Formats: sequence, structure tokens, C-alpha cells
Amino acid sequence: MSTTPIADALNTELQSLQPKHLELINESMDHAGYFDGKESHFKLTIVSDAFEGKRLVARHQLVYERVNSLLTSQGGQVHALAIHAYTPIEWQGQSPNSPSCAGQNKQ
Repeated sequence: MSTTPIADALNTELQSLQPKHLELINESMDHAGYFDGKESHFKLTIVSDAFEGKRLVARHQLVYERVNSLLTSQGGQVHALAIHAYTPIEWQGQSPNSPSCAGQNKQ
């Protein structure tokens, strides 16, 4: 049994965009209320030809179309999904760092 079922499901759904690069980082541990294994905050970096000629909003809409059921089902377990969507030409090998959470390290 997987210890990362939500991340695994997100990765599976995003394969329909035929990514050249896909990195999904669970950043839940950087947020208040974290416990081992929690999957609530993710940073997604995805590079795909599907984003060619699309503005940022349209790129995000493509991603949300694929993962919407995972964000709204199971009691809305995914609280945040930071999306960094690039075309292969735009991709420079890294995405920006996530900002610190205002509730970071709160117990």
C-alpha cells in the first residue's frame, strides 16, 4: 500500500498532459497542523507541450481539469496546490521557491 496516495493520484491524473518534466513536492510539513504522512500542501512543477500558446490562467485551468476531483473529494484533503507550468522552451531547470507559511512551525 502506498504511503502517498494523494500524491500518487495527482501524478497519475497529470500524465494526460504528457509532461516532459513533472515534480510534485509535498510541502505539508511547512504548514501548521502537520503530522507525519499528511498530504495537504503541494508544489507542482510541470513542463508540457500542452501549455504552448496558452496564458498562465489557461495552463492552470488545464491542470485543475485533471485534478479537480482529487481536490474536492475525500473531504477536500488538498488545501493548496502551487502550480508552476512551463512549455519546454520556457523551462530553465528549476521553479521558484515557495514562500514561508504564516503558520509555519505552529503547534
